[in-house]
Amino acid sequence: MQELSENERIDAVASHVEAIIKLLGEDPSREGLLKTPQRAAKALWFLTSGYRADAAGTLQQALFEHEGSQLIVVKDIEFYSMCEHHILPFFGKVSIGYIPDGKIVGLSKLARIVNVYARRLQVQERFTRQLCDAVLESLGAKGVIAVCEGEHLCMKMRGVEKQDASTTTMHYNGVFAEDAALRSEFFAAIR
Repeated sequence: MQELSENERIDAVASHVEAIIKLLGEDPSREGLLKTPQRAAKALWFLTSGYRADAAGTLQQALFEHEGSQLIVVKDIEFYSMCEHHILPFFGKVSIGYIPDGKIVGLSKLARIVNVYARRLQVQERFTRQLCDAVLESLGAKGVIAVCEGEHLCMKMRGVEKQDASTTTMHYNGVFAEDAALRSEFFAAIR
């Protein structure tokens, strides 16, 4: 079987969205919905573009030699993702810190890998771990730590409907797993 092109995949998703609109009891030929299946399919394609991106390759594009070994932190990187349980958005900010071991990465690349992992059907816990693991593996860092604060529309607009609820997840590895003082230094830096 031949692999579908990007446009063929988007068209196939659009036909499914049209079927969903019908199943929900709406008329997809109504004026306001005429182009909705195609627009929704393109939006979903974009929102899941992380499946077609390579985090390691992204980080490898901007590695630089560095003699230092002190904490580097990029904080408050915004993200937008889709909950894999309900296909509803969750969003927030993530802060990443690492201790280099001979190499540093261009700071914008950390924001780019946030997008790689956020633009997938996701859970916040896995997302946070994936960021740490990707930075550790690509940089050969001594340790990586990430803290993610997210708001989930699956909790706000359905289910328990708690508008002020937010979720914080963290993951760390390497020297951060061994040294509570380093974790404290990171938390002080992101306050």
